[in-house]
Amino acid sequence: MGMADRNGVLTGWALLMTGALSAFAPASAQGAPGRDRMLVTTEWLRTHAADANLVLLHVGDQAGYSQEHIAGARLVPMDGLSTGMAGADALTLEMLPADELKKQLEALGITDKSRIVVYHGASMFPAATRVIFTLQNAGFSDRVALLDGGLPEWKRASYPVVADATVARPGKLPPLKLQNKVVDAAYVHQHLSAPGYKVIDARASMFYDGLQGGGGSGETHAKGHIPGALSVPFTAVTGADLKLRSADDLAVLFRTAGVASGDKLMVYCHVGWQGTAVVFAARSLGYDAVLYDGSFQDWSRRNLPVERPGAPG
Repeated sequence: MGMADRNGVLTGWALLMTGALSAFAPASAQGAPGRDRMLVTTEWLRTHAADANLVLLHVGDQAGYSQEHIAGARLVPMDGLSTGMAGADALTLEMLPADELKKQLEALGITDKSRIVVYHGASMFPAATRVIFTLQNAGFSDRVALLDGGLPEWKRASYPVVADATVARPGKLPPLKLQNKVVDAAYVHQHLSAPGYKVIDARASMFYDGLQGGGGSGETHAKGHIPGALSVPFTAVTGADLKLRSADDLAVLFRTAGVASGDKLMVYCHVGWQGTAVVFAARSLGYDAVLYDGSFQDWSRRNLPVERPGAPG
């Protein structure tokens, strides 16, 4: 996701109407494919906040949103636009069916003309990238961007925040055509040894190494990782300021993990949340990255093989 120079910020919304691929401004200078369309700066948003068709989404909890958010932002809960736990055997997070996702996007005021900027509050970077991934999978790839640094960066710039909720006027969308960027356990298992494919574990190293098991709500995941998986912790793709690392830094991160140019990436985490941060970073570099949405929760339930490098010898 290399960035173009800040001076290359788009000057107007006219490109939107002429069918240009991107209405979003570059966030910095690096030049990697895709990044210019995937990020916007606080300066850009401040300038374009009142543009026609702009939809601003605040991803976080109700308490945080009620306390402060950027004017005009609509709230998307941290588990929003996902199925959530629906039944004893349900996974924690799964993509919504196209018809239900369409209804929820319309309720947020999104139309087929919308340009969408997503941001996170506090330290919830993966919550925002999960929403970004969902919108990309719904066909909005060229019309959705992340506010680099989220609400904390907006506040560091001393830009105003408000407490009053935004009432969205319902939008209207044609039927969604999902982009099939979500894979299942069978797909991952079939491609474990396939040339040019790499499995990426986005969890913290303690889980990758099998020193600690994940889980929640009375469920414990297996210890270790999917055989052959490479470790790219989701926390490594942002700096302390929660801004996406430079394209050069990300390229080194992926290369050091064992990813080669042109590899196709299958990314997983605990439940399909943290992994979207790594998918976002990988796509910013031009990698073809998909999400194993069931992630290690699903893999563990199926009793599929794991590697545990941190296990006692």
